[in-house]
Amino acid sequence: MTPPRVVIAGASGFIGRALTDAFRADGYEVATVGRAGDAVWTDPGAIARLVDGADVLINLAGKIVSCRYNDAHRDEILRSRVATTRALREAVANAERPPRVWMNASTATIYRHETEHGNDERDGITGEGFSVDVATNWERALFAGELPATRRVALRMAIVFGDGPATRILLALARLGLGGPQIDSWWFPHRRYRGIGPRPTGPVWSSWRQTSGRQRFSWIHIDDVVASVRFVRDHDEIAGPVNLSAPGVTDNRTLMRELRRVARAPFGLPAYRWMLDPAMAVLRNEPELVLKSRWAVPRVLTEAGFSFRYPEIGPALDAVVAVRPARARDLISR
Repeated sequence: MTPPRVVIAGASGFIGRALTDAFRADGYEVATVGRAGDAVWTDPGAIARLVDGADVLINLAGKIVSCRYNDAHRDEILRSRVATTRALREAVANAERPPRVWMNASTATIYRHETEHGNDERDGITGEGFSVDVATNWERALFAGELPATRRVALRMAIVFGDGPATRILLALARLGLGGPQIDSWWFPHRRYRGIGPRPTGPVWSSWRQTSGRQRFSWIHIDDVVASVRFVRDHDEIAGPVNLSAPGVTDNRTLMRELRRVARAPFGLPAYRWMLDPAMAVLRNEPELVLKSRWAVPRVLTEAGFSFRYPEIGPALDAVVAVRPARARDLISR
């Protein structure tokens, strides 16, 4: 009997590797699309041959956002997501036997800065600016046109905890002594967060918000990302946007306290934007990671009966350290 086939685009990253292992464990033949693999982005014919007859298609492709948002990086973050999604959509549209489900990565950053109410998939309010414009253009490419034989799902992922870039940055902040609350404050205005794409949104110049370290932080453990993807794969009633975020949303003060605990950092100074922006520049990242109030509620998953293995942040961070202690110690000591 021929095993079912999953095509994973962008499989070389942290999440892609975890999903590759999971689908192989489930008995799937795994084919990959990327700059290397079973098909490359410059060969649409090879992509079409992989997609035709596949049971599941997953797209995680896109330039990593763990960088400073200069013009070149901004353009590539958007282009790499939209272009790859369009290439896969063309392959699905032309397939004689298209995949029954296509799950495309998206981001919970699509929602506005929110401190009072959580954003779910039905009533959540979209924000504005660079990161939001990337997400909306990404999802627009996914849901364009009719694909009657293929169920499409946008995986709006929160910050993923595990052996990945976001975890490394957060642990590095704790190690640097900046493991106290991150507090937004005035800083020299810049244009890195201005809107992008055909219909850019938001102001041109950056601003700041009075959050005092109480900004919300949505997150999810890598094990729950894998379990969520399996759950969506097996539940034909789920389509459209799906928030991949743990129900136990935390705030920045609690997040940093838990990071100090697992990093064994003896103290953590409060970090105002004037301290944080230069530190994040050294780490080649953006302070938006910890200063934007992200509050995504996983309504679709919970109403469908999904059970999170790590609904609260403390056990999730304990698991990150416990699974690979040597690697975790390396992350903390960098």
